Amino acid sequence: MMQKGIRKNTVVVGISGGSGAAVGKRVVDLLLEAQVPVALTASNAGRQVWQQEMEYAFADAVKEWNHDDRFSFHPVNQTGSLIASGTAPTAGMIVAPCSMATVAAITTGIADNLLRRAADVTIKERRRLVLMPRETPLSEIHLENMQKLARIGVSIMVPAPAFYLHPKSVDDIVEYLARKAIDALRIENTGLPETLIYTGMPENPTSEE
Repeated sequence: MMQKGIRKNTVVVGISGGSGAAVGKRVVDLLLEAQVPVALTASNAGRQVWQQEMEYAFADAVKEWNHDDRFSFHPVNQTGSLIASGTAPTAGMIVAPCSMATVAAITTGIADNLLRRAADVTIKERRRLVLMPRETPLSEIHLENMQKLARIGVSIMVPAPAFYLHPKSVDDIVEYLARKAIDALRIENTGLPETLIYTGMPENPTSEE
């Protein structure tokens, strides 16, 4: 299949095998709704978890997204894909959800599939990489891996709900997490629409001292 070209300010989205497929889906939806090009890749484990958590097949979601010419899907085994090259003009990458296996691979530079290779490229090109790790409790190994990534500028977005916003549903929590992940790309520096910034804060938010 011929690959769609990577447009300026394309956001690479990776879905790996952690729980939370709905967040990855909402990230893609929000970006496309804002007319931001998206290049999606998903690990085999990510697709398996999707099947367990979502009400419809991953392939059906990709088919729907493909109606938007700003969207492109890149199979995880195609390491020769455009997003595996630093010459692709991307605005950064979000991995949501991000399994601990994927965190470990990115930390050690193991680029053995397209998702991990795209993350490796994002780091070497000094672009924004946002990871939403899904595991609890976290072991010392998990924490050390994430600390190494944080030290080089990777944004670690643990999917912690904002209870002070009084979410009424799981969808409210998913919306918050997806928008926070996109916001972590530092929208003001990437040219992405400011409409993607989450603005659902209450007038008097709870202090987090």
